[in-house]
Amino acid sequence: MSGSALYETFARIPLAFDHGEGAWLVTDTGERYLDFAAGIAVNSLGHGHPHLVAALAEQAGKLWHVSNLYEIPGQRRLGERLAAATFADKVFFTNSGAEALECAIKTARRYQYVNGHPERYRIVTFEGAFHGRTLATIAAGGQQKYLEGFGPKVEGFDQVPFGDVDAAERAITPETAAILVEPVQGEGGIRPLSVQALKRLRQLCDKHGLLLILDEVQCGVGRTGRLFAYEWAGVSPDLMAIAKGIGGGFPMGACLATDAAAEGMTAGVHGTTFGGNPLAMAVGNAVLDVVLEEGFLDEVGRKALLFKQGLAAIADEFPQVIEEIRGAGLMLGLKCAMPNAKVNQALRDQHLLAVPAGENVIRLLPPLNVADEDIGEALRRIRAAAQGLADAVAAAAK
Repeated sequence: MSGSALYETFARIPLAFDHGEGAWLVTDTGERYLDFAAGIAVNSLGHGHPHLVAALAEQAGKLWHVSNLYEIPGQRRLGERLAAATFADKVFFTNSGAEALECAIKTARRYQYVNGHPERYRIVTFEGAFHGRTLATIAAGGQQKYLEGFGPKVEGFDQVPFGDVDAAERAITPETAAILVEPVQGEGGIRPLSVQALKRLRQLCDKHGLLLILDEVQCGVGRTGRLFAYEWAGVSPDLMAIAKGIGGGFPMGACLATDAAAEGMTAGVHGTTFGGNPLAMAVGNAVLDVVLEEGFLDEVGRKALLFKQGLAAIADEFPQVIEEIRGAGLMLGLKCAMPNAKVNQALRDQHLLAVPAGENVIRLLPPLNVADEDIGEALRRIRAAAQGLADAVAAAAK
């Protein structure tokens, strides 16, 4: 055997981090990086948050895993808190976003089945979506690059252009069970669905007896300045998948549902070995302690405005580098005027970490509790990267 023992499925950046604090990461050689990737919107409260560390350490000293054969008090508490803060009545805990989406897909099909419509199993989805890496969720996302080489595409998903509600209505057939959409596409290029479109999708579902499923794996848990992005539209889904930010860095997800949507999910029809284990529940409850504090989400909105205004000024100064600023809250994107890989490298050369996305976009996903001075430092580094790229373009044109 030569090289690494790991699967070669990641084109890893040659950086290894030893520890972190707040919005900063430190490599094993002592270099400091400003982390505006946050583990792809996962480290919602940054690195080494004392409340999260204490909650995990306390639980680790008591009990790690017992399985869902038994009552898990932390699970019941976190479920009740999520239900109280959202549209939901019921919660199923998972280890990841993909599993939360699988649960939502199964719940929607099961809902139609127990209500006398077993023929209703198809789900309308949107181009540019990313719902996970399982066989069902890559079929739901529909992107060819993720489907290639994995055999026949899982049946039951009908894709329409992003945000095209008329196309979604035309795609509805007697076999349709639900509509699935991200209120803000992350991997797809930081593309928010309009408030009007989300309201119309809710109306479509009500009209045709369908369930509305939201994927808030990336845009949920405070990322847009509300606890969940659907709140901006003033409508509620029937099912919602969450993950990433709810664990603050610990692997966990959840499928949230109304009583009606979940009525078919009875004992034995779905399960998980690790989902909702005591460690995950301790951290999830600690994350909610912070995010639900009075004024926390208002601060996310204030910081987002500060950051977005600074980015807009940089885009105005360097249109040959940045075409547009897009997104909501602290889920922002730089639509690049040159290859986003080149821009991302320039940012990394400035010791600022960001995340590429579709549509030639760079995602900026700082911790929700990022300090104002760290936003200022990020803007300085982004401007320096843009200046360097603009200078290179000018030099090449001579």
